[in-house]
Amino acid sequence: MTEIITTPRRTPGPPPPVREPAHVPLAHVVRGGVVEGVHHGSVVVLAADGSVEFLAGDIEAAFYPRSAIKPLQAVGLLRAGLPPLDDESLALAAASHSGEERHLTTARRILDAAGLTEDDLRNVPDLPYGAERREEWLRLGHGRTRLAQNCSGKHAAMLMTARARQWPLDSYTDAAHPLQQAIAATVEDLTGQRVARVTVDGCGAPLYAVSLHGLTRAVARLATAAPDTHEGRIAHAMRAYPEMVSGTGRDVARLMRAVPGLLAKDGFEGVQVAALPDGRAVGVKISDGGDRARMPVTAAALARCGVDPGVLAEFARTPVIGGGAEVGSLRAAGALAPPPEPAPAP
Repeated sequence: MTEIITTPRRTPGPPPPVREPAHVPLAHVVRGGVVEGVHHGSVVVLAADGSVEFLAGDIEAAFYPRSAIKPLQAVGLLRAGLPPLDDESLALAAASHSGEERHLTTARRILDAAGLTEDDLRNVPDLPYGAERREEWLRLGHGRTRLAQNCSGKHAAMLMTARARQWPLDSYTDAAHPLQQAIAATVEDLTGQRVARVTVDGCGAPLYAVSLHGLTRAVARLATAAPDTHEGRIAHAMRAYPEMVSGTGRDVARLMRAVPGLLAKDGFEGVQVAALPDGRAVGVKISDGGDRARMPVTAAALARCGVDPGVLAEFARTPVIGGGAEVGSLRAAGALAPPPEPAPAP
């Protein structure tokens, strides 16, 4: 087995300040030439050397990354002693999956390898996340289960690590559990800052407040890591299996397929991070949690990283429909605004 190299760890700096973030307008919903809605938020673009190339809003305030923190948690599991897994399973450990059959099969495979079952999971039972899969699931007469919930891959890997380390299983989601303490230390190392607050995420696992700047810096570290490091292993698995990280047709998977080498992860409440192999990276937080603004703003930020706007075109705008026809669009605005669209023909 190839030796896993551990990258040097840094002493984290102070935690980000807990305050009301000073968000700014990032996206406009335009209907018939009139701005119908405005999405506020914050965005940061990092250069390859880690310096801030562009920012809008408040990138230093503490916030909860939600599922965008999962790649960092997955690195923490490897550091804590997660037994060897194939790339498909590692990708699922960092996933917000759609509950497709391959996602459930892989989560079961992780549990089986640890001698555990779905009953050992402590995430919240739910329906599959993907709309099409959820409808199919309900047609088949299924209800909410822990395995179908979008974080089951992460929880299965957490359990596998706890079993390997002979740590308690039924309390693995407690913030004071040695597994979660190891993950918290990894989050602080990768972001370069101490955690400002700890709460409980929707799935039941601990969630750590960091800054948008720190989160983006951490994802850039994963994207540039050597393949024989824990960070590099997670980045490689996610790039190799983007549909395992999200699901068939999901925008994050399509974005990773469209931009060679891109590492990307979304999170509830309008969070998105993405990083290129050379360290250029973007972080986005939509203040109202509006998911519809997340990808147009991300596309505009990636264009500032030098990604071909033509490649990003399908992500850069969302049509606004009236009477079954397109009457406008949702696009990035403010300092991120693209060139104006041509006026419609009279």
